[in-house]
Amino acid sequence: MGESSPLERPIHGWTRLWSALLSAPDYPPSSDDLRTVSIAGLRVPLRASTAIVLFVLLVVLDYNRSFFPAGIPHDQSPTGVRAQAIDRAILFGLFPLLTILIAFRDQPARYGLRIGDWRVGIPLALLGCVLMVPIVIAAAGSPEFRAFYGQSATSLPELAITNVLDVGSAEFLFRGFLMFALLRAVGPIGVLLVIVPFVFTHLSKPEAETLSTLLGGFAFGWLNWRTGSILYSASAHAFILTLLVANATG
Repeated sequence: MGESSPLERPIHGWTRLWSALLSAPDYPPSSDDLRTVSIAGLRVPLRASTAIVLFVLLVVLDYNRSFFPAGIPHDQSPTGVRAQAIDRAILFGLFPLLTILIAFRDQPARYGLRIGDWRVGIPLALLGCVLMVPIVIAAAGSPEFRAFYGQSATSLPELAITNVLDVGSAEFLFRGFLMFALLRAVGPIGVLLVIVPFVFTHLSKPEAETLSTLLGGFAFGWLNWRTGSILYSASAHAFILTLLVANATG
């Protein structure tokens, strides 16, 4: 068989790259993932059901600021945002992790706390960040975004660290702990199911940002599904939020 022509080579290369990006990872459930419990006659998967109940509880506690010390403002001021990040590190990060280790007796790597497929994760996260830069900068200049984020002005390093702590914990709860538990119980539709609460938790934010979470939630969920890791969505999410706030307060 003859060699491919110079024109065919790049086409074949792009075809292989596209096939690699869309190759479906496998998340086979273990026997513990399939263990069920009967609740009022409903037989449901125990781990996925536990993840759903705990998820709802943690989001409600976060929304009501139940663990906020008295005197800490519940607003977008630097003090309020820092307190929220610490609060979420405990609620969204520590509690799910302890549940995996103690209640599930499972490995955190099965819930996205691993490197995963970095050959796909790194370039896609970088590409997404580059594409979002002009969109985020344009949105940040609007009166609605300036009014919402205007009081969050602080130094860039502090803003970045706060957002990494906040968003990293949220990514673990939403698209790590909950999503991977659902993936092994109901399959890939778990990626879509997690979008619903993700959108709802943005209802108090500017409308354009809330609507963008439909596409953003799918993109981050797909990236985590494809790579098996939350690291790349968390990094991109933190970058985008930091860029947004920095420009809205600048």
